[in-house]
Formats: sequence, structure tokens, C-alpha cells
Amino acid sequence: MLKIYKSFFKRNITPVSLDQYVPKVELKEYLKINDAIYEVDGKAENGMTFSRLLNCQYSDTLKKMDPDHLVALVTEVVPNYSCLVFCPTKKNCENVAEMICKFLSKEYLKHREKEKHEVIKNLKSISGGNLCPVLKRTIPFGVAYHHSGLTSDERRLLEEAYSTGALCLFTCTSTLAAGVNLPARRVILRAPYVAKEFLKRSQYKQMIGRAGRAGIDSVGESILILQEKDKQQVSELISRPLENCYSHLVQEFTKGIQTLFLSLIGLKIATSLDDICHFMGGTLFGVQQKILLKEKSLREITVEWLRYLTGKGLLQKDAVDKSKEEIEYSFHITKLGRASFKGTIDLAYCDILYRDLKKGLEGLVLESLLHLIYLTTPYDMASQCVPDWMIYFRQFSQLSPAEQNVAALLGVSENFIGKKASGQAIKKKVDKDIVNRLYLSFVLYTLLKETNIWSVSEKFNMPRGYIQSLLTGAASFSSCVLHFCEELEEFWVYRALLVELTKKLTYCVKAELIPLMEVTGVLEGRAKQLYNAGYKSLIHLANANPEVLIRTVDHLSRRQAKQIVSSAKMLLHEKAEALQEEVEELLRPPSDFPSVEASSTEKA
Repeated sequence: MLKIYKSFFKRNITPVSLDQYVPKVELKEYLKINDAIYEVDGKAENGMTFSRLLNCQYSDTLKKMDPDHLVALVTEVVPNYSCLVFCPTKKNCENVAEMICKFLSKEYLKHREKEKHEVIKNLKSISGGNLCPVLKRTIPFGVAYHHSGLTSDERRLLEEAYSTGALCLFTCTSTLAAGVNLPARRVILRAPYVAKEFLKRSQYKQMIGRAGRAGIDSVGESILILQEKDKQQVSELISRPLENCYSHLVQEFTKGIQTLFLSLIGLKIATSLDDICHFMGGTLFGVQQKILLKEKSLREITVEWLRYLTGKGLLQKDAVDKSKEEIEYSFHITKLGRASFKGTIDLAYCDILYRDLKKGLEGLVLESLLHLIYLTTPYDMASQCVPDWMIYFRQFSQLSPAEQNVAALLGVSENFIGKKASGQAIKKKVDKDIVNRLYLSFVLYTLLKETNIWSVSEKFNMPRGYIQSLLTGAASFSSCVLHFCEELEEFWVYRALLVELTKKLTYCVKAELIPLMEVTGVLEGRAKQLYNAGYKSLIHLANANPEVLIRTVDHLSRRQAKQIVSSAKMLLHEKAEALQEEVEELLRPPSDFPSVEASSTEKA
């Protein structure tokens, strides 16, 4: 049959170029220095040729506010076409969006006015009536900022509005270039920097690649704004080839080669030294090893890291007689290694996690969730945290005696935080990571109590997008810690506690709404509506009539009502099946149950 198909394709299918269906879109690259705009030209001596002078009538006020002529560059394109302005920092995105709107004509307010009003309404709806004051001022002009400080729901709504043309201009950070497909007629790079780092060739190409996407636009152009001092570096940037792609398997120690070896042995893909070396030979690092680590052979590197994992107690080495002359070593995963592997714990933190959980058993405080939350606060986010000491002190002073006991067990006192807040010298040394992690635990603890990202964002002076990332990271890490504890008998006490905490962190709503949030398509706002309408459990929803739901719950379409009921029924059915399997398992006679014949034989 396979031969018939092959011969058919050979006879009937002719290779076709995609260019016949999707015409190429020419991307023109420009550089702006002062008032002059130059086109990037690889054939020119210095890599660029003069294109035009920017003809704009700026008042003295506008010159001070917009020395880079962003308003002039943007208004050549919007509102009829879309435009992206890449900025070096998140704060710069917001400032640039507001600055541009201050000088836009009032005519921009009339362009797709109803759609923009709907965007604002939807943003308020998903945020419990809250709206960022910057977006409130810029969206009526068709302008918005886009960076990680926004929540995922806010980003989704803004991206949809941009895709439909309701919004025509985004001021954004470099993260948008890599993760979101939002093409534009013109892309403007505010500066050749990402934060304080000069642009790499790959980053530059990724950003300007948003302009003029095939099948969407007919033309595209990019403009990089630069100062005279950056001219030489930019000249090199536009002319040099893309950076080579190298393996980071060894550079990213705990997330790279260590995790790979633990997975290989844990999954029994390769357990002997020879097999592991053979596997390594097929990786990108194996191919590039002579370039990346000339001084060591691939086998030496493999042996070195296996020895490290064995010394850390994650692997155990066994000797197997291969022949009389030769002994082959194989490896198996230890209990701690299996727990780290099953919990997908970053190996940089598995020792610390084990120690923290062990210490927690000595005096676990269960009068509040704070202690458990601390144990599930991601280590990597704590290491990047910079606490606001005045806010830290204010939150610390409001703790109950039980919650202060948690801090005391960790070696953090109110006196220590108070001295940090007032800038006094501190003689007693306290682990910085513990202090930072406790601060993030306060953020999560407050969020679980208030279930409102906006109020917590204001209370701790943190971007709401960061708080949402912290919550998502904590929910994920809590699940990882749960799987870690399931593999180690000594941590049995954490299992039931972490199941409930993981649910609370995942949904971050009042406890009574969690069962409703398990249903596909039900978010917090909808869960509140359903609960207030009398649908307080999964059983209620599974037995609901979609037509009654439509009449009872505001803004619920027939399709959504049917989906909710169908999803609830499926969930209920799955839970019933799981219980039925448990009943059958309990009633089933054991396989080693003694038979009548065996009993008679023993008596004889």
C-alpha cells in the first residue's frame, strides 16, 4: 500500500513554491539621526544612504516633550495603519504612550469610537471595575502600552483590539517581539537598547520582523532612532551576521545537563555510563563540544556531572561485571533523586527544599496559611525580589501572634525589618533569600485573603502583572512540592495540606467558588454569578437547565450555558467513575487470598 501511495505522489504532485500564494513583503529598514532619516543599504560604504529629512512643525513645548519626533513618525501611519513603538523599559512604554496622546489631534478620538469604548468596558469587566489610569487616557486615542506589568487577561483583550484595528498603536517592550504575533505597517525602535544592554542582532531582527507580515500587509518599514554616540555600534549592528546558536546544556547547570541525566536515568532511557555517553553524542552540545569545551572530552564531562549528582545524593552508582577483565558502572535514581525528578524541582533548590520541609515538620504553624505559603513560594522569584522595607515593616506589624511565630521560626524579627526600613545598621546577619521569600509570602498570603490583584498591587506597590506571575509560579511550585512529598514517606503530613493549597493558589477565589471554577469556561466573575443564582456546587451545575441558566445569569449566551452544563456533567461523571473504580478495588478479592485446596493441604 505504501508503494502505491509513493508512486501516486511521484506522478501527480509537483513541488510548488509558497511564493506563488503568499507574495513576499519588502521590509525597508531606516535609521533616524536627529532630523535625518537614512535607509539601511548593504552596498553603501557606511551601510546607509540618505533618504529624507523629517518635515514636522514642532512647537517649543513639543520639542522638549518629544525630542525624537515620535509623534511625527507615528502620525504618518496611524490611525489607518498599525504601528509598534519598542521602548527600553516598562515605565518608558507608559510614558511614551501618554506623551503621544497629549499631542494627537482630537480627530483620533472619533476613529472607531464605539469599539474603543467597548475595549474600556471589557477591561473594567475583567478587573472588577478597575482600570489603569494610563490606559483610560490613551485607549480613546487608539493607543495602549503592552508589557509584563499587565495581567494576562488585560494583554489578551488589548491584543485582540489591536488585531481588529480598534487600537492602532502599541508602545511595548522587546518581549512582544518574541512571543506575540502582532504585525504592523511601521515598527519604531525608541533606542538601540533593551534596558541598559545594547541590542543584539537577533533581537533587532526579531523586533523589525513585526513590520510588513506576509498575507497581512503589502509593505513594511522599521525605523531605529539613535544618537550620534551610538552611530558606530549601530553601524556594526546592521551589518554583522546573526549570532551563532550554541548549546546551553552545560552553561545552564541545574536546568541543563543535571536535569537531563536525572531524567535519562529516572526514565531508564540510559542507565550505564556508555549509554549516557552515547546519548550525549547525539545532542547539540555533543556536536559542538570541541568548540565549547576543548579541554575535556565528552566522556570526561559526562563522568564529572554523574559524579556530582552521585555526591549530591540524587544518583547511586552500581558496579556490574561485564567480563572478568572489565567492570561496567550503571546508575539508579535515589529516593531524593526520584522526588526531585517527579516533582520537576530545579536541582539548584532541591537540597534547600528538603531542608525547609524537614525544618517545617519541627514546628509547622497551621493556624494560618502563611507557613505553607512560604514553603511553596518559588525560590527563583525570591532571589530576584527587592523588598520595599517600609511596606515590609507595615505588613509585619499587622501579623497575628501565630503568623509572627512563622517569621520567628525563619529567624526574621520585626526589629530586624524595622531597622532595615529606617536604614539603621544591623549587626545580626539574616539570610537574604529567606527575608525576600517571606516578603513574597506576605504578598501571596494577602492575595489569598483579599482575592483582588488590584488592591494587593496598590498595597505592595508592585505591578499587577508581576503579582499574577508570582501567583501562577506559586501554584505551579506548590504542585511540584506536592509531587516531591509524595515520593518521600517522611513528608506524608504535607500531602493533604498541599492538595488544598494548590487549589487555592490556582483559582485565588473565595473557598466556596473553587468547585465552580473547576468547570471549563467558568472564571471568577461567572462563578460569583452562578453562586449568587443558587448554583453552589458541581452537582447543581451538572443538573442545571441551560435555558434556565440563560434567564438567571446576566450576559450568558446559550452556547456558553450549554458548554458549562456539559463540562459539569463530564467532570461529575469522571469523579463518579473514579469512585466506582475505588469501590470495585475494595470489593475485589486479593490475588494472594488462600484457596480451600491450599488450606486442606496444610492441614494434611
